[in-house]
Amino acid sequence: MANPRRIAVTLAALVLAAGLTTGAKRPDKKPAEPAAAHKSGEFGRAVAPGTPAQNIAKFDTLDFDVFSNQRWDRLSESHADDIIVSWPDGHDTRGIGRHIADLKNLFIHAPDTKIKLHPIRIANGDWTAVTGVMTGTFTRPMPLPGGKSIPPTGKSFSLPMATFGHWKNGKMDHEWLYWDNAAYMSQLGIK
Repeated sequence: MANPRRIAVTLAALVLAAGLTTGAKRPDKKPAEPAAAHKSGEFGRAVAPGTPAQNIAKFDTLDFDVFSNQRWDRLSESHADDIIVSWPDGHDTRGIGRHIADLKNLFIHAPDTKIKLHPIRIANGDWTAVTGVMTGTFTRPMPLPGGKSIPPTGKSFSLPMATFGHWKNGKMDHEWLYWDNAAYMSQLGIK
């Protein structure tokens, strides 16, 4: 079976290599959409029109509103009921209920966790890829197995992350999440 992480990275490279950025000059074709000014903090956008653009818009809403404001009842707007989520540590989960439970765990120790920026957005066909910056502050105890916990350090984090999504019928059926867990723990002051 093909490695899904390798597929996702290869997909991103192919999309970039295809020159789908709005500013790319393609002698044989006009740009897919007019060049738009980048928002503050945005570095690039390669979004095909139609369904891919709609998927990116849903993804922005997912991170900037649903995730950042913990509106879990709205996660089904972008995620299929049987979503597969591949996490940065390599484990996969199945089902939107399990995904919501896992997302809630990110907020226990850092209730102000947010994603408010997607510096890079790529969408083509049934695929999306975005980079983001996840921020927050370690202000509450972090639960550990066995009933123990790590006391809050009061330290803030600003963590680069990336998400690849495969879309089917307007919702992601597989989502790959990437961030550096060691950098996350270090920024939280956990050694």
